[in-house]
Amino acid sequence: MRERAAPEFVFGLHPVLEALRARRRRLIRLLIREDLKRADLGALCDLALAAGVAVERMPRRELEGMLPSGARNQGLVLEAGPLPAPPLEELQTLDVLPGEARRLVALDGVEDPQNLGAVIRVAEAAGALGLILTSRRAPPLGAAVSRASAGAVEHLPVSRVGNLRRALEQLKEGGFWAIGADPDAAEDLFLTPDRIWQGDLVLVFGAEGRGLRRAVVEALDHRVRIPMAGRVGSLNVAAAAAVVLFHARLRSSQGRGENTP
Repeated sequence: MRERAAPEFVFGLHPVLEALRARRRRLIRLLIREDLKRADLGALCDLALAAGVAVERMPRRELEGMLPSGARNQGLVLEAGPLPAPPLEELQTLDVLPGEARRLVALDGVEDPQNLGAVIRVAEAAGALGLILTSRRAPPLGAAVSRASAGAVEHLPVSRVGNLRRALEQLKEGGFWAIGADPDAAEDLFLTPDRIWQGDLVLVFGAEGRGLRRAVVEALDHRVRIPMAGRVGSLNVAAAAAVVLFHARLRSSQGRGENTP
């Protein structure tokens, strides 16, 4: 019989709230600091109970002793199992609304949990269906990522692959176009033709400084750069992802004859 993975701790209001809403992982118990008073605490407890999660009050010292030193928990800790890691094939077949296209995000060498969490938050907000990380050179989906994503990691499926280039080739065989953000690209993001933003897309971003690896670049259909109007030469990966993802959403809707994304 396969053993269950060791429990994890999700803490802070937004990560805990989104974990209870999403119910994508095993939920064990909600721990609340015994002196915590919030106007929305009753609704949060009701949400936990509706999900079958036990609610317990706990002294501050005992609660904080369960977490890393200095963890900003806001008096709320959810004991839970790890997030599921769906295979790439599952991301390829996620349901979309009629007339909508699939958009996935892939990250090449983004190792900082804060950056990863920020990208997840942007991707989920922009309507991406899932995120692709490599098995190596990518952080675990732990508390730091959860907090930086404001709980968005609870809603966005994240798949891990052994080789990103092969994953991109697999997606392309399944009908996706692979578009990479690259500050050295010849194509200006805002001047690209509408046709490349139609259909299923996987949008690829590299780590700040290192960018995309050559093997990954060779698997792309298009490389686009964000034109910079100021003196700063580049954006961090989360900011770049926000620009490209919302641009992709806008251009996709324009291609369908809509006026708004």
